Amino acid sequence: MLSKAQIKYIQSLQHKKYRQKFSQFIAEGDKIVQELLRFRLDSVVAVYATGIWLEQHKPLLPGDNAQLELVTVEEGILKQISSLSTPNHAIALVKMFPAPGKIELKGKVTIALENLQDPGNMGTIIRIADWFGVSQVICSKDTVDPYNAKSIQATMGSFARIPVYETDLQSLFEAQKDVPVYAATLHGKDITTFPPIKEGVILIGNESRGLSEAIVKASSHEITIPRIGHAESLNAAIATGIICGRLLL
Repeated sequence: MLSKAQIKYIQSLQHKKYRQKFSQFIAEGDKIVQELLRFRLDSVVAVYATGIWLEQHKPLLPGDNAQLELVTVEEGILKQISSLSTPNHAIALVKMFPAPGKIELKGKVTIALENLQDPGNMGTIIRIADWFGVSQVICSKDTVDPYNAKSIQATMGSFARIPVYETDLQSLFEAQKDVPVYAATLHGKDITTFPPIKEGVILIGNESRGLSEAIVKASSHEITIPRIGHAESLNAAIATGIICGRLLL
Protein backbone atom coordinates (compact mmCIF):
# COMPACT_ATOMS: atom_id res chain seq x y z
CA MET A 1 0.00 0.00 0.00
CA LEU A 2 1.29 3.45 -0.88
CA SER A 3 1.05 6.33 1.56
CA LYS A 4 -0.12 9.78 0.47
CA ALA A 5 3.47 11.02 0.80
CA GLN A 6 4.75 8.26 -1.50
CA ILE A 7 2.04 8.99 -4.07
CA LYS A 8 2.89 12.69 -3.97
CA TYR A 9 6.59 11.93 -4.43
CA ILE A 10 6.01 9.65 -7.43
CA GLN A 11 3.72 12.24 -9.02
CA SER A 12 6.38 14.93 -8.52
CA LEU A 13 8.79 12.97 -10.73
CA GLN A 14 6.61 13.83 -13.72
CA HIS A 15 8.41 17.19 -13.57
CA LYS A 16 12.03 17.62 -14.67
CA LYS A 17 13.09 19.78 -11.73
CA TYR A 18 12.14 17.06 -9.25
CA ARG A 19 13.74 14.31 -11.35
CA GLN A 20 16.96 16.31 -11.26
CA LYS A 21 16.59 17.16 -7.57
CA PHE A 22 16.16 13.55 -6.47
CA SER A 23 18.08 11.85 -9.34
CA GLN A 24 15.16 9.47 -9.89
CA PHE A 25 12.53 8.95 -12.57
CA ILE A 26 9.53 6.76 -13.26
CA ALA A 27 9.18 4.21 -16.06
CA GLU A 28 5.82 2.74 -16.99
CA GLY A 29 4.69 -0.30 -18.90
CA ASP A 30 4.93 -4.06 -18.90
CA LYS A 31 7.81 -4.39 -21.40
CA ILE A 32 9.72 -1.36 -20.10
CA VAL A 33 9.69 -2.55 -16.50
CA GLN A 34 10.73 -6.04 -17.62
CA GLU A 35 13.69 -4.60 -19.57
CA LEU A 36 14.77 -2.62 -16.52
CA LEU A 37 14.69 -5.74 -14.36
CA ARG A 38 16.78 -7.61 -16.95
CA PHE A 39 19.38 -4.97 -17.77
CA ARG A 40 19.33 -2.29 -15.02
CA LEU A 41 18.26 -4.14 -11.89
CA ASP A 42 20.80 -2.28 -9.75
CA SER A 43 19.14 1.03 -10.70
CA VAL A 44 15.56 0.01 -9.89
CA VAL A 45 14.45 1.31 -6.49
CA ALA A 46 10.87 -0.01 -6.48
CA VAL A 47 8.22 -1.64 -8.63
CA TYR A 48 4.57 -0.74 -8.10
CA ALA A 49 2.34 -3.27 -9.82
CA THR A 50 -0.86 -5.27 -9.61
CA GLY A 51 -0.66 -8.59 -7.81
CA ILE A 52 -1.33 -10.41 -11.09
CA TRP A 53 1.63 -8.67 -12.78
CA LEU A 54 4.00 -9.46 -9.92
CA GLU A 55 2.96 -13.11 -9.94
CA GLN A 56 3.30 -13.43 -13.73
CA HIS A 57 6.81 -11.95 -13.69
CA LYS A 58 8.12 -13.69 -10.59
CA PRO A 59 11.16 -15.18 -12.40
CA LEU A 60 12.42 -11.65 -13.11
CA LEU A 61 12.02 -10.43 -9.56
CA PRO A 62 14.92 -10.65 -7.10
CA GLY A 63 14.82 -12.58 -3.82
CA ASP A 64 13.61 -11.33 -0.45
CA ASN A 65 17.03 -9.95 0.52
CA ALA A 66 17.31 -7.59 -2.45
CA GLN A 67 17.19 -3.82 -2.01
CA LEU A 68 14.39 -3.54 -4.57
CA GLU A 69 11.01 -2.76 -3.07
CA LEU A 70 8.02 -4.61 -4.54
CA VAL A 71 4.65 -3.01 -3.81
CA THR A 72 1.29 -4.50 -4.76
CA VAL A 73 -1.14 -1.73 -5.71
CA GLU A 74 -4.65 -1.60 -7.06
CA GLU A 75 -5.35 -0.33 -10.56
CA GLY A 76 -6.96 2.80 -9.13
CA ILE A 77 -3.69 3.75 -7.40
CA LEU A 78 -1.70 3.00 -10.55
CA LYS A 79 -3.95 5.38 -12.43
CA GLN A 80 -3.34 8.00 -9.77
CA ILE A 81 0.46 7.83 -10.02
CA SER A 82 0.64 7.29 -13.77
CA SER A 83 1.45 10.08 -16.22
CA LEU A 84 -0.41 8.26 -18.99
CA SER A 85 -4.09 8.56 -19.89
CA THR A 86 -4.30 4.75 -19.97
CA PRO A 87 -2.06 3.45 -17.17
CA ASN A 88 -0.17 0.16 -17.39
CA HIS A 89 -0.05 -2.64 -14.84
CA ALA A 90 3.47 -1.83 -13.61
CA ILE A 91 5.48 1.29 -12.81
CA ALA A 92 9.14 1.36 -11.74
CA LEU A 93 10.92 3.96 -9.64
CA VAL A 94 14.46 4.17 -11.00
CA LYS A 95 17.71 5.92 -10.13
CA MET A 96 19.09 8.06 -12.95
CA PHE A 97 21.94 6.31 -14.71
CA PRO A 98 25.36 7.76 -13.79
CA ALA A 99 27.36 9.66 -16.41
CA PRO A 100 31.03 8.81 -16.99
CA GLY A 101 33.79 11.16 -15.92
CA LYS A 102 34.66 11.63 -19.58
CA ILE A 103 32.52 10.91 -22.63
CA GLU A 104 34.58 8.94 -25.15
CA LEU A 105 33.87 9.11 -28.88
CA LYS A 106 36.88 7.14 -30.10
CA GLY A 107 36.32 3.64 -31.47
CA LYS A 108 32.51 3.74 -31.45
CA VAL A 109 29.46 5.20 -33.16
CA THR A 110 27.52 7.89 -31.30
CA ILE A 111 24.27 9.71 -32.04
CA ALA A 112 24.37 13.36 -30.91
CA LEU A 113 21.27 15.54 -30.60
CA GLU A 114 21.28 19.34 -30.60
CA ASN A 115 18.19 21.10 -29.26
CA LEU A 116 15.80 18.23 -30.08
CA GLN A 117 12.48 19.12 -28.43
CA ASP A 118 9.97 16.33 -28.98
CA PRO A 119 10.07 13.57 -26.31
CA GLY A 120 8.63 11.07 -28.79
CA ASN A 121 11.50 11.75 -31.18
CA MET A 122 13.98 11.42 -28.33
CA GLY A 123 12.63 8.02 -27.30
CA THR A 124 12.41 6.77 -30.88
CA ILE A 125 16.02 7.79 -31.57
CA ILE A 126 17.18 5.88 -28.48
CA ARG A 127 15.28 2.86 -29.82
CA ILE A 128 16.93 3.33 -33.24
CA ALA A 129 20.33 3.48 -31.55
CA ASP A 130 19.57 0.17 -29.84
CA TRP A 131 18.48 -1.44 -33.14
CA PHE A 132 21.63 -0.43 -35.00
CA GLY A 133 24.06 -1.15 -32.17
CA VAL A 134 24.99 2.50 -31.57
CA SER A 135 27.05 2.78 -28.38
CA GLN A 136 25.57 5.95 -26.87
CA VAL A 137 23.36 9.00 -27.37
CA ILE A 138 24.75 12.43 -26.46
CA CYS A 139 22.45 15.44 -25.94
CA SER A 140 23.09 19.17 -25.87
CA LYS A 141 21.97 20.86 -22.67
CA ASP A 142 18.95 22.43 -24.38
CA THR A 143 17.63 19.09 -25.66
CA VAL A 144 14.44 17.57 -24.23
CA ASP A 145 14.96 15.54 -21.06
CA PRO A 146 15.55 11.86 -21.95
CA TYR A 147 13.99 10.92 -18.60
CA ASN A 148 10.69 12.52 -19.61
CA ALA A 149 7.96 9.87 -19.23
CA LYS A 150 6.98 10.18 -22.91
CA SER A 151 10.62 9.76 -23.95
CA ILE A 152 10.98 6.64 -21.80
CA GLN A 153 7.72 5.24 -23.18
CA ALA A 154 8.84 5.77 -26.79
CA THR A 155 12.07 3.83 -26.25
CA MET A 156 10.07 0.62 -25.63
CA GLY A 157 12.72 -0.47 -23.15
CA SER A 158 15.80 0.47 -25.19
CA PHE A 159 16.80 3.17 -22.69
CA ALA A 160 17.77 0.32 -20.33
CA ARG A 161 20.56 -0.62 -22.77
CA ILE A 162 21.60 2.66 -24.43
CA PRO A 163 23.37 5.23 -22.22
CA VAL A 164 22.26 8.83 -22.75
CA TYR A 165 24.48 11.70 -21.64
CA GLU A 166 24.15 15.48 -21.60
CA THR A 167 27.08 17.76 -22.39
CA ASP A 168 28.29 20.75 -24.39
CA LEU A 169 28.54 19.24 -27.87
CA GLN A 170 30.84 21.83 -29.39
CA SER A 171 33.40 21.45 -26.59
CA LEU A 172 33.17 17.66 -26.87
CA PHE A 173 33.83 17.68 -30.62
CA GLU A 174 36.70 20.14 -30.31
CA ALA A 175 38.34 18.01 -27.60
CA GLN A 176 38.16 14.87 -29.79
CA LYS A 177 38.78 16.28 -33.28
CA ASP A 178 40.16 12.97 -34.58
CA VAL A 179 36.65 11.45 -34.47
CA PRO A 180 34.54 12.35 -37.55
CA VAL A 181 31.23 14.14 -37.01
CA TYR A 182 28.49 13.71 -39.64
CA ALA A 183 26.07 16.65 -39.41
CA ALA A 184 22.64 16.05 -40.96
CA THR A 185 21.63 19.11 -43.01
CA LEU A 186 19.44 19.81 -46.04
CA HIS A 187 22.40 20.83 -48.17
CA GLY A 188 25.07 18.29 -47.24
CA LYS A 189 26.72 15.56 -49.27
CA ASP A 190 24.54 12.63 -50.38
CA ILE A 191 24.82 9.88 -47.71
CA THR A 192 24.76 7.20 -50.42
CA THR A 193 28.26 8.33 -51.44
CA PHE A 194 29.72 7.49 -48.01
CA PRO A 195 31.11 4.05 -47.10
CA PRO A 196 29.85 2.35 -43.91
CA ILE A 197 31.44 3.76 -40.76
CA LYS A 198 32.72 2.04 -37.61
CA GLU A 199 33.56 5.23 -35.76
CA GLY A 200 32.00 8.67 -35.69
CA VAL A 201 29.16 10.87 -34.52
CA ILE A 202 25.83 11.17 -36.33
CA LEU A 203 24.59 14.66 -35.48
CA ILE A 204 20.85 15.48 -35.58
CA GLY A 205 19.32 18.91 -34.94
CA ASN A 206 16.12 20.62 -33.89
CA GLU A 207 12.88 19.45 -35.55
CA SER A 208 12.11 22.81 -37.19
CA ARG A 209 15.41 24.72 -37.28
CA GLY A 210 17.90 21.93 -37.76
CA LEU A 211 21.47 22.34 -36.52
CA SER A 212 23.01 25.61 -35.40
CA GLU A 213 25.66 27.20 -37.60
CA ALA A 214 28.27 26.86 -34.85
CA ILE A 215 27.79 23.10 -34.42
CA VAL A 216 27.83 22.52 -38.20
CA LYS A 217 31.18 24.32 -38.35
CA ALA A 218 32.46 22.05 -35.57
CA SER A 219 31.56 18.95 -37.62
CA SER A 220 33.78 17.30 -40.20
CA HIS A 221 31.09 16.30 -42.74
CA GLU A 222 27.71 17.69 -43.77
CA ILE A 223 25.44 14.89 -44.97
CA THR A 224 21.95 14.76 -46.43
CA ILE A 225 19.36 12.17 -47.43
CA PRO A 226 18.71 12.53 -51.18
CA ARG A 227 15.20 13.81 -51.88
CA ILE A 228 13.18 12.33 -54.72
CA GLY A 229 9.76 13.85 -54.01
CA HIS A 230 8.62 17.27 -52.82
CA ALA A 231 8.50 17.14 -48.99
CA GLU A 232 10.42 20.00 -47.41
CA SER A 233 11.92 17.93 -44.63
CA LEU A 234 11.84 14.65 -42.69
CA ASN A 235 10.90 13.94 -39.10
CA ALA A 236 14.09 13.93 -36.98
CA ALA A 237 13.68 10.34 -35.79
CA ILE A 238 12.89 9.04 -39.29
CA ALA A 239 15.93 10.86 -40.68
CA THR A 240 18.09 9.30 -37.95
CA GLY A 241 16.86 5.83 -38.87
CA ILE A 242 17.58 6.35 -42.58
CA ILE A 243 21.06 7.72 -41.91
CA CYS A 244 21.89 4.85 -39.55
CA GLY A 245 20.57 2.35 -42.08
CA ARG A 246 22.93 3.78 -44.71
CA LEU A 247 26.06 4.54 -42.70
CA LEU A 248 26.10 1.59 -40.32
CA LEU A 249 25.24 -1.40 -42.53
